[in-house]
Amino acid sequence: MSQPLAQAETSRVYRERRSTQRITPDRRDHRRFGEEDAAPEQLQTALEQDQPVATPEGNREKAYRVLKRGFDIVGVIALIVALSPVLLTTYIVLMITTRGKPLFIQQRIGYLGKKFPMIKFRTMRLDADKLQAQVQNQHNDGPIFKNRQDPRITRIGRWLRKTSIDEMPQLFNVLAGHMSLVGPRPPVAKEVVQYKVWHRRRLAIKPGLTCLWQVSGRSEIGFEDWVRMDIWYARNQNFFTDLWLLVKTPWTVITGRGAY
Repeated sequence: MSQPLAQAETSRVYRERRSTQRITPDRRDHRRFGEEDAAPEQLQTALEQDQPVATPEGNREKAYRVLKRGFDIVGVIALIVALSPVLLTTYIVLMITTRGKPLFIQQRIGYLGKKFPMIKFRTMRLDADKLQAQVQNQHNDGPIFKNRQDPRITRIGRWLRKTSIDEMPQLFNVLAGHMSLVGPRPPVAKEVVQYKVWHRRRLAIKPGLTCLWQVSGRSEIGFEDWVRMDIWYARNQNFFTDLWLLVKTPWTVITGRGAY
């Protein structure tokens, strides 16, 4: 792509990114799914039975999907090789400091509501789930749970989160086809059961390692703006957009903005 065309395309993407603030739920979202906001019990049952909870969106062209999957495989293999010293060192250190449990494998909700095991380096105490009720949720505008000073996070874990090293094992999720390099971040089931119909549109494409939310401030962004960003990506999903988000990701990782 020539420089003028690349600049024009970048400007277009930036303008459309800013337009995410104008994405609001309306009756079309309900007609798309043929239902009003489902009760948490209904969504829980659908997830347990592996029933779709969203309708496919995004770029459905076969050429794009083949190219995206091929790029995921090649890119992930290259990243695993390049990052192998970091992955191995982190694994060994956590093997010692976590009493032999360096990995945290958590069930996440992926494409259309399909469950998969997401892999992370362990950043919290082994009894973190039992202690969650004692930690205040500082993210009050949606179903997600965040606390900047969460006491369950270990000293090493806080550094791993700040540098995003804790997310590196998800490269193997991409290799397995659960995730893509670019796509909405996958939620946990207890968040999804509280989704409104239009929130579930973020499940309409395969989840990924990085996304517009990831490079725009992460935890500094409110939940509904986060959803709007994922909907924006679904509407503008193409290879250039994927490359644009991938290029912006390293700087986000280096600065650590919104990571905790």
